[in-house]
Amino acid sequence: MRPSPAPTRPSGLTSPSQFGTTTIFDHVAGPAAGGRRPTSALETCQIGVVLRAVLFVHGVLAVGLGLAAVDGQDWLLRFASATAVALPGTLAWLVVVCALRRWIVRMTDVGQWVLVTGLGALAGAYGMWQVGLTGLATPHMGLDGAPLVAGAALAAALFYALRLRARSQLPAVTAARLAELQSRIRPHFLFNTLNTAIALVRIDPARAEAVLEDLSELFRVALIESGSSVTLAEEVELAQRYLAIEQIRFGERLKVTWELDARAGEARVPPLLLQPLVENAVRHGIEPAPQGGWVRVRTAVRGGQALISVSNSLPPAGQAAPPGHGMALRNVKERLRLMHDVAAQFSAGPERDTWRVHVVVPLKS
Repeated sequence: MRPSPAPTRPSGLTSPSQFGTTTIFDHVAGPAAGGRRPTSALETCQIGVVLRAVLFVHGVLAVGLGLAAVDGQDWLLRFASATAVALPGTLAWLVVVCALRRWIVRMTDVGQWVLVTGLGALAGAYGMWQVGLTGLATPHMGLDGAPLVAGAALAAALFYALRLRARSQLPAVTAARLAELQSRIRPHFLFNTLNTAIALVRIDPARAEAVLEDLSELFRVALIESGSSVTLAEEVELAQRYLAIEQIRFGERLKVTWELDARAGEARVPPLLLQPLVENAVRHGIEPAPQGGWVRVRTAVRGGQALISVSNSLPPAGQAAPPGHGMALRNVKERLRLMHDVAAQFSAGPERDTWRVHVVVPLKS
């Protein structure tokens, strides 16, 4: 077997090291390892969290005031007055907690509860002060401290709900990671890669070492590293390593194009996001086509969002691979929802003779 010409290694990757100097399973935990950060119950900056918090507070007010109202008109007047206090107070609480979240998470549980409920009371007072400035205060609002008590109680309820939400993400992310590993690290990919390296050992040791380095990095990230998020730049590098291996295996049959915006690389995404997408592209677009095909990965920045596109050619009719179960796509979509909530967008489907996956995430979160 004569290997195909060596593809150009992706830019940004380190050159092959000398044998004996490569560390396969080096792992550094904490922020130094790619800037990863732990999941926090105080991610009140997310649009989805803000919307749910506002709806929850106003829903509680609507129900509570409905029990005290004499009739529908009285309820409407009371609810309008309470909303004038609750809306600015709720938004102020969310903004302050978002700004202080990195400091709050270092506190004890008791300290967190005291602080967030105290901020809730202050937020209630702030809302009342805002209404007072407009001169729209009504007798229904009262000055007996009710806004402070209500603000503290609602803040405690919101904090409890956020903690439950954060805890519910842990088993979901773990299950998603297992599902993704089952769909991604396929035995025949491992065997093909090792066979390629064996064939290169005698005729091109440097390329053989490069293949094994890329393979070890893929497994290191998949099996060793942990963290709630990584940068898009890290995900791009991992996808480049994967496609570098596949280019050696497929040779001229696989053409890869990278159109990358360096600014988009700062966006935070779930770990192992891009690799399953480019693997799907190779498996379903390139592998079944005797003439091969192309894979294109694009990133861009638009309106404070990072746009990610993975597209590939489709094989001619009658040569398509058996349809998959969609596990990798569901996995990516679910982990995006867990991390970015409604701020993330995901779509996948055919466009003429092309299959395209489109992902949008906030540039800053």
